[in-house]
Amino acid sequence: MINPTDYPLLVFVLSFFVLWLSERIGASFLRRWRKPEEDIREDLGVILAATLTLLALIIGFSFSMAVSRYDQRKNYEEEEANAIGTEYLRADLLPAADAAKVRALLVNYLDQRVLSYMTRNDQQLRQINARTAQLQTELWSAILAPVAAQPTPPVALVVSGINDVLNSQGYTQAAWWNRIPTAAWVLMAAMAICCNVLVGYGVRNLKPGGILLLVLPLVVSIAFFLIADIDSPRRGVIRVHPQNLESLVESLRAH
Repeated sequence: MINPTDYPLLVFVLSFFVLWLSERIGASFLRRWRKPEEDIREDLGVILAATLTLLALIIGFSFSMAVSRYDQRKNYEEEEANAIGTEYLRADLLPAADAAKVRALLVNYLDQRVLSYMTRNDQQLRQINARTAQLQTELWSAILAPVAAQPTPPVALVVSGINDVLNSQGYTQAAWWNRIPTAAWVLMAAMAICCNVLVGYGVRNLKPGGILLLVLPLVVSIAFFLIADIDSPRRGVIRVHPQNLESLVESLRAH
């Protein structure tokens, strides 16, 4: 099932059209039914101000949620790079042949992790995930024999390091799945539509105010676009770049 919030530009276009249409409904259809009289304009202004304030709070709350999830993805990317780098060094505690095998698997695993951050293609992502799972299995199998042959505390550090590598990938995946709830998007959309209907209904003169009626839909649509862009881990403009993993790749190549 396609999630529209995975495509921030689509969110912007749909939001602008729906909100502009909501204003036109308020400005045209509702005014034809009954124009706001002067004695109720003050009450309408109070209601509109309260509604806009509530919309601003909801947008701010959703923006905060998106930013916190973005920061979480950045932190887990750093932790994943640290876990892989630490395990690469701990491989020295294994026998030479086993250490070389573990290092080679870690380098291949690291390449797959970098690709998983960079790709936007769903089919390629499935292939990367399958290859990542295979490498995780091979990494675990590679340390079983030396651990069974030499169950010492130093070798136990290698096992702990592999656990950290596997767990860090799971934490990263969970953070990428952690998105703004659909209920929050529905609430924001409902509040934005109500605000635009009230703005259109309360406008005094449609002809000179036609261009001004575009301001609120445009501003709210930009806010929705920014929230969707930050919240979308793979297709947004603002994405987590695997700079720590790429730095580790360069470090291991130099090593």
